[in-house]
Order: sequence, then C-alpha cells, then structure tokens
Amino acid sequence: QVQLVESGGGLVQPGGSLRLSCAASGRIFTPNTMGWYRQAQGKEREFVATISSGGRTNYADPVKARFSIARDSAKNTVYLQMNSLNPEDTAVYYCNYRRTGTAIGSWGQGTQVTVSS
Repeated sequence: QVQLVESGGGLVQPGGSLRLSCAASGRIFTPNTMGWYRQAQGKEREFVATISSGGRTNYADPVKARFSIARDSAKNTVYLQMNSLNPEDTAVYYCNYRRTGTAIGSWGQGTQVTVSS
C-alpha cells in the first residue's frame, strides 16, 4: 500500500501562487501515475493534473495555462505549481497514486487551498 502526504495548501489572494507537494511512501510500483484532483464545497471531485513515471503530463482545461505538475522520482514526490489563482480554484486538493494498468491506487488526506481577498 502507498501512503501519500500532501502539504503546501493555504490562503492566497487572487492572482497569487502556491506550490503543493505530495510525498509518497510504501510499496511504490513503476510504471505509475501520480496527480492531483480537487473538490470544491458542494461539488464532485474533479481531475486537475497528472504525471506519469515516464514524465507524461496531462491537465484539465481550466488549469492548463496556469498550473504545472512535476515529480522528483528519487524522492517519490510530486508537485503542483499553481499560478494566477482565482476564487474558482478554492477547493480541497487531493494527491493520487495509481499503478499503471491497474485500479490499484491511493489517495492523500487532502490539503485546503483558499483563494480570497
């Protein structure tokens, strides 16, 4: 089983930036995909961005021009750099790990991102 620990959330003003981190530990298989999803209050969880162990990235259209996902394979850590944040980005952000080609995966506990003046 893989454990995921997120950090880096907080309160930021519109137009500001935040960087989220997610450290994975445990039995990590390669190839895999790690990424971020978010859930705003009263809404369903939605895809934000993913990155494969081979470096392939994928982004949701609302964040494509503003967010950047990266990973440090040596540290088993994935990052989400979020720029030009707006109130619509307010949500709990969840880290996800999925073993490629399987339904086996894990979720982090989530980190709150609030964009407000």
